Amino acid sequence: MQKKENTVTEKIFKSDEEWKEILTDEQYRILREKGTERPGTGLYDQFFVKGRYYCAGCGLELFESRSKFDAGCGWPSFSIPSEKSSINENRDVSYGMVRTEVVCSRCDGHLGHVFNDGPPPTGLRYCINSASLVFKSEEEIKKEENQTVK
Repeated sequence: MQKKENTVTEKIFKSDEEWKEILTDEQYRILREKGTERPGTGLYDQFFVKGRYYCAGCGLELFESRSKFDAGCGWPSFSIPSEKSSINENRDVSYGMVRTEVVCSRCDGHLGHVFNDGPPPTGLRYCINSASLVFKSEEEIKKEENQTVK
């Protein structure tokens, strides 16, 4: 199977009211208000099914399950995004710390943070809130691709 290009074609802009209509309260708090889930509470922390993770705000593919690992930190952790163009990184100096925030490059939704303590070969740990993600299994993706071809 040939890998699809995951290029960002156009930014998505919505009002707060529009975001509130399409997101759950928790998704809105995290994606739009830069919130964080409590460790160990997210749906995808200890979830290791093969598939892909998409932005809960706009549907952009962000991560593949093959880059997911158990960092023991209480949040889903990935070593690399599906495509570098799917995320943007911003300096975050909130709460008296200096961190690197990770946001969706299409809708600017807050995803989490990236740290330099991940496994080889990247050495990176993308620590992502479950509520900012939507997962599709390999089976779901294949089914959707087959329906698109018909």
